[in-house]
Amino acid sequence: QVQLVESGGGLVQGGDSLRLSCAASGRTFSNYGMGWFRQAPGKEREFVAAVSRSGVSTNYADSVKGRFTISRDNAKNTVYLQMNSLKPEDTAVYYCARAKDLQATIQDADYIDWGQGTQVTVSS
Repeated sequence: QVQLVESGGGLVQGGDSLRLSCAASGRTFSNYGMGWFRQAPGKEREFVAAVSRSGVSTNYADSVKGRFTISRDNAKNTVYLQMNSLKPEDTAVYYCARAKDLQATIQDADYIDWGQGTQVTVSS
């Protein structure tokens, strides 16, 4: 099992930026793809971004493409989500997750371990 701890969430205004971090421990972090998901009140959890084991391949939801960037630093066992030009509709709890293989998968069923989440609130 991989333990994941998210940080970096908070309350910001529309147009602001945040960088979320996900620190991993346990099984070797560099062996797996990693992803970010989010869930707003009353809505289903949705895919945000994913990165492959090597960091070369990435996938993004259309709603965040061009604004968010996922990256990883395997030496630090950490994955990041840089969020720019934030909008009120980005408000959600953001979860970091470990994939079952090396790919940048967009399916939540492909993820095994999940963090506890970090709240991002974007005001108008």
